[in-house]
Amino acid sequence: MSHVVIGGGTGFIGRRLVKTLLADGYEVTTISRMPGVKRISWHELEKEGLPSGTTAVVNLAGQNVLDPTRRWTPGFKQNVWNSRINTTAACARAIERATVKPSVFVNISGVSHYLPGSEKHTEESKVSDYDFMSRLCIEWERAANLSDNSICRSVRIRSGVVLGRDGGMIQSLILPFWFGFGGPVGDGRHDLPWIHQQDLCNLIKFAIEKPEVSGVLNGVAPELATNGDFTKAFASALVRPALLPMPIFALNLIFAEERAVLLTNGAKVVPKRVVDYGFRYQYPDLKSACKEVGHLF
Repeated sequence: MSHVVIGGGTGFIGRRLVKTLLADGYEVTTISRMPGVKRISWHELEKEGLPSGTTAVVNLAGQNVLDPTRRWTPGFKQNVWNSRINTTAACARAIERATVKPSVFVNISGVSHYLPGSEKHTEESKVSDYDFMSRLCIEWERAANLSDNSICRSVRIRSGVVLGRDGGMIQSLILPFWFGFGGPVGDGRHDLPWIHQQDLCNLIKFAIEKPEVSGVLNGVAPELATNGDFTKAFASALVRPALLPMPIFALNLIFAEERAVLLTNGAKVVPKRVVDYGFRYQYPDLKSACKEVGHLF
């Protein structure tokens, strides 16, 4: 039986991944700050290493950047940084110390280090260090580096905005859109790299199971979309109007400009290597994705 250890397995993506893997007969252990059945703490990981029989390690851990209840203070920024870099490095150290190595290490980062603009970015595109989010993504991936590439297979999934009913952007937008107060951000023309929550989980599982898969994968849907495209599809799924645009300056006031760029300054990102490997999307377009997440209960 395959045994997957998941950092951040109690979070938005982690909960769905655990469910997906268990349904296919995997054994799963979660690394979490909270005690529970089939869980270990980050301290236990550092002290005792990976559980016996671990065949794959996945790290999804990280503080929610777009938590509207948290001000963008230096302390919160440091927490956002540490929660990603430190947990990823802890997983890498545990893999290197393991007597019997897992076969694969899958780490999730973001697409923020691709420059916005008209250029389409594949996995081979140059990444740039141009703001806090881009630096975070670069260091996030660097923390996943193993001292020897032959230790185990490494996969780096750069995720776009994840669409799922039980968290993330959709959970924040569902009530405003349901009551008719939804709308595009600014003029809605900026790109929005996205992926459905289940497709991201399926991609992680695909990376675990396929020994030929390694390196960087763009964890985004094959359909390029703008914020305006998303607004139209989501409002249509809810059968609601979406006529009230959100001014960019208002988002900057709510979130601070450094993190509001996640919603206002996306890049054109395409999953070339994902498609080349033969991965099949369950929700390849916004219409099908928004139909699945577009419900109040």
